[in-house]
Amino acid sequence: MNLKKPRFWDYKKPNIYAYLLKPIAFFIQIVSYFKNRFKTPKLNKKKIKTICVGNFYIGGTGKTSLSIKINDILKQKKIRTCFVKKFYKEQKDEQKILKNNGKLFLSLNRADAIAQAENENYQIAVCDDGLQDKSINYDISLVCFNTINWIGNGMTIPSGPMRESINNLKNYHHVFLNGNLENIEEFKKQIVQINSKINVHLGKYEPVNLKEFNFKDKYLAFSGIGNHQTFISMIKKNGLKILKDLEFPDHYQYSKNDIDKITNDANKLNCKIITTEKDFLRFDYMKIKGIKFLKSKLQIIDEEKLIRFLI
Repeated sequence: MNLKKPRFWDYKKPNIYAYLLKPIAFFIQIVSYFKNRFKTPKLNKKKIKTICVGNFYIGGTGKTSLSIKINDILKQKKIRTCFVKKFYKEQKDEQKILKNNGKLFLSLNRADAIAQAENENYQIAVCDDGLQDKSINYDISLVCFNTINWIGNGMTIPSGPMRESINNLKNYHHVFLNGNLENIEEFKKQIVQINSKINVHLGKYEPVNLKEFNFKDKYLAFSGIGNHQTFISMIKKNGLKILKDLEFPDHYQYSKNDIDKITNDANKLNCKIITTEKDFLRFDYMKIKGIKFLKSKLQIIDEEKLIRFLI
C-alpha cells in the first residue's frame, strides 16, 4: 500500500494534528533510544569500508542520486566499489536504478549484504539508506536533506516527517543539501547553530537527456517520488513549460486506470507527458506510448572537497 504523507508534515510550524500525535512520537523515540543504546554492532568488517548515505527526513532527500554520484567518483579513482541496500519489496524502482549504475548487494539485513561485498573483494560499499541502523559502524555517514522540504514541521514520526531530531546533527560530520539550490543560506545558518564544525555540501539536480525534449511543447508532469516539487522545479528552471503536475505517493505502483487518467488529462490540455526515470521504471513502458522521462544526475558543487574526505 502506498500512503501519501500528511500535508501538515510540511507546514512551517506544527499544527493541532502534530501536537495530538506527539505522545506517540515521543514513545517511538524512547523505544528507539533504548533499542539502540544496548545494541552491539554485529558487522565485523576487516577490509571493506562503508559510506552511508542516509537522512533524517523520511524520503525524497536525494540519497539514491548521491549514492550513484559517489560510486561514479570512486570508480574514476580506480576503487572497486558497490552499492548496498536493504531489500524492500516496494522499492524495486530504486533497486533497478542502482543496478543500472553498478553492482548492488541486496539483503534483508544490511550487515549480510556488506559481508557479501567484502567476500567478493570490494573495497568500499556505498549504503543507500540505513543511517538509523545501529548494527553497523559506518566509516563515513552523510545526512541528506531536500532544499524545499528541509525538515518539514520539525517533528518526528508520526507528528512530522523526521526519523530523528534535527539536533542530532551534532553527532555527524557531513550534511548534504540536495535540490536546485533553493534556501541554501537559510538552512546553512540553522545547521551551523547546531554543529559549527559540520561540513555542509551542496548537490544540484541536472537533467542529462534534455535534448530529447522540444522546448516549444507544453507538458503534464507527474511523479510518485518523495521530492515531487524539486522535480517540477528542475523542469521549469531548465525551460520546459508545465501546464499541470500530478503528485502520487512515494514508490507508487501505477495501475492502468492511473495511466489512462494521466493520458486523458494530457489530451484535454493538448500537451505531452513527462515523468521521472524512477517512475518510468515502475510500469510496463513497452505497452504505453506518449510518456517520456527526464533523467537527472546530482552535481556536487564542492566535489573536490568531498573527494578529499572520501579518499
